[in-house]
Amino acid sequence: MIEFKNVVKDYGNEVLGADHLTVKINQGEFVYVVGPSGAGKSTFIKLMYHEVGATSGEIRVNNYNVSSITNKEIPFLRRELGIVFQDFKLLPRLTIFENVAYALQVIEKKPEDVEKRVNEILAEVGLTEKAQSFPNEISGGEQQRVAIARAIANRPGILIADEPTGNLDPDTSEEIMRILEKINSDGTTVVMATHNSNMVNEHKHRVLEISAGKIIRDQEGGGYEDE
Repeated sequence: MIEFKNVVKDYGNEVLGADHLTVKINQGEFVYVVGPSGAGKSTFIKLMYHEVGATSGEIRVNNYNVSSITNKEIPFLRRELGIVFQDFKLLPRLTIFENVAYALQVIEKKPEDVEKRVNEILAEVGLTEKAQSFPNEISGGEQQRVAIARAIANRPGILIADEPTGNLDPDTSEEIMRILEKINSDGTTVVMATHNSNMVNEHKHRVLEISAGKIIRDQEGGGYEDE
C-alpha cells in the first residue's frame, strides 16, 4: 500500500527531512506518525502525496512510484488518496454540501451521483443538518468533519491526516478520532501525524516515531509521550 525504501529528503544546509527512511504500511492499517516539532513528520506525510519530492530512494503508494512520478500523473495519484489538514482548507464561499461535492465534481462524477454520495457522507459524519451552512457558521470540530467528508468522498484507499486534531479541544478530538477509526474499520488505510499523546495512548494503533528524519520506533499498539 505504502512503501519507503531508503528515502532521503535533503533540504540543504545539512537539514534532512527524511534520513534513509525504510518502512512499509499495509492495506487497512491505522498508523500514527509521532515525534517532536521539526522531527520530519510533515516531510514523511508530504512525500506520500508528492507535496515534496524525495532527494533519493524509492516511494511506492498503491501502484505509483511516487519518487519518479511525472507531473501529469500526480493528480491521478492524489485521486486515490484522501488528505486532511490541521487548518481544514475549506472553501469559504461554498456551503458545506458544496465543499464536499467539489471533490467529486473535479473528477467529473455525474450530478446525481454527486448528490447521493454527498448526502451519504454528510450523514456518516453527522452533518446532514449543516449541509447549507457556510464554513464560518460552524465550529472548528464541524469544519474538520467537513474536511474528512471531503477527503473520503471518492472512497480513497488511503486517508492521510496531518495533525487533524491539532486545533481542537479534547472532546471534539475524540469525536474526530471515532470518525477516523470508523473509516479505518471500513477498510481504508489511515496514516495520521499527531502531537496528541493522549489520543495515541487511549486509541491503540501502530506507532511510527520519527526523530531527526529517522524512524526510531515502529511499534504495534505503542504509546507516546510528547516532550
